[in-house]
Amino acid sequence: MIKIRQVKILVTEDSEEKHYLKISKLLHIKKEDILKIEIKKKSIDARDKEIYFIYEFDVLVKNENPVLKENKSKDILLSSDTKFVCKKSGEKELKDRIIIVGMGPSGLFAAYLLACKGYKPLIIERGKKVSERIKDVEYFWKTGILNEESNVAFGEGGAGTFSDGKLNTLIKDKRQIGKYVFDILHENGANKEILYIQNPHIGTDNLRNILKNMREKILAMGAEIRYETKLTNIIVKNKQLEKIEVNNNELIPCSNLILAIGHSARDTLEMLLNHEVTMVSKPFAVGIRVMHSQDMINRNQYHKYADLLPNASYKLTYTTKEKRGVYSFCMCPGGYVVNSSCEKNHLVINGMSNYKRDTATANSAIVVTVNSKDYGEGVLAGVEFQRELEHKAYLLSNGKIPLQLWKDFKENKKSTKLGNIKAITKGDYELANLREFLPEFLVKSLLETMPEFDKKIPGFAANDTILAAIESRTSSGIKILRDENFEANIKGIFPTGEGAGYAGGITTSAIDGIKVAEEIISRYKKNSI
Repeated sequence: MIKIRQVKILVTEDSEEKHYLKISKLLHIKKEDILKIEIKKKSIDARDKEIYFIYEFDVLVKNENPVLKENKSKDILLSSDTKFVCKKSGEKELKDRIIIVGMGPSGLFAAYLLACKGYKPLIIERGKKVSERIKDVEYFWKTGILNEESNVAFGEGGAGTFSDGKLNTLIKDKRQIGKYVFDILHENGANKEILYIQNPHIGTDNLRNILKNMREKILAMGAEIRYETKLTNIIVKNKQLEKIEVNNNELIPCSNLILAIGHSARDTLEMLLNHEVTMVSKPFAVGIRVMHSQDMINRNQYHKYADLLPNASYKLTYTTKEKRGVYSFCMCPGGYVVNSSCEKNHLVINGMSNYKRDTATANSAIVVTVNSKDYGEGVLAGVEFQRELEHKAYLLSNGKIPLQLWKDFKENKKSTKLGNIKAITKGDYELANLREFLPEFLVKSLLETMPEFDKKIPGFAANDTILAAIESRTSSGIKILRDENFEANIKGIFPTGEGAGYAGGITTSAIDGIKVAEEIISRYKKNSI
């Protein structure tokens, strides 16, 4: 097939017929000589007044070789569709079943690859199956009564289940592991557009069905899943893992443990640290969420084409005079601000969207970088800093999401009513003064940054822009150290994903989980345990 890159089509003219006409013109062939077109990439170019879709196509034509020979453009070339190829199985015998802790993206995709290759892992998940977990989360949003083991952070699918389902990644991926992840998601129910669209997302509603489909396949291939099963201890001899303890009362032989615990399993981190699993503190970011009219964002991004295109997103960055990085994070078009608490007497928020992204309000985290100068030395100092902010946020509004208008934030006073922007949340909210608990450096950074963002998106710092707090878990506050073979200092423990400090989202977590599973595959024969 022939690959054609950088094909520009005005958004008002986009159609399959236009694709054929454009390609025939670029290749200097008749439309009838085009046998098949496949979209490989699609993005939006909104830099000018006129807005275009930018396509990359794979095209099957009659007499391919002469067509290629006659075209000298660097954007017309022979297509080469490389695919992920897993390493071959090793020669060692497995003494016991491979165990995976956590069923977020990293653990889920590690399990999927292992099961596909004939290994039969045991997956333990402290939370519940997604259908039961949804009931617990919705009950929490309705009543404020929290289940500390079944919530937005813990349970099948991990924290990403209650998110926008973004699949963005900036990592280099020569082996096409990311494409393998996307193919699996598509095979299990994701819309085909994730395979080619810029900034793809799944939506929290579709993620739930995909999880169920992946689970059923994993089980059909011989794996076992145990829900409401929490890792409570590890048994180590001579720096080698021998067993794990679950639920404080059951020992399971284990010499290969994929540790995909997520960024909120703080009790598990403390247990691992007590066993001298080597980990270090790492920088992260904390901040607030802002809510705007989605229509305002659309008009700024797409101008006269706003009604023709999907709800718009944005990415913003700024460096303050004190050299702190401030940036938008996890922007959710047409979404919800979500109470994502998983610890009693603590409050943390996140953003979430359904596939259609069809609410009237856009939201995004605006976060400020922090490091040990802010929270002190010690491996878990950053984690404790997060917990302290989350406890203060809880106290400020009695466990409800605290909201404040930007005008009132500037004036350091409690908001008494909202403006024209609708606060769309999952979980109750209460008007407050966020400056009563936010650190001074964070307040100062926001006061400097918001007007700068308003220059890029007029209306961003309007008086009635809504602020919500606290967004404190943008990434893990620690990194569990591992060697070039993905193994911790305790042999047999393989830290992976966002909670271990090696990923930052669904796709990168899934990729990391696959790499770790592949390492174990390369060591051991398939087993019949």
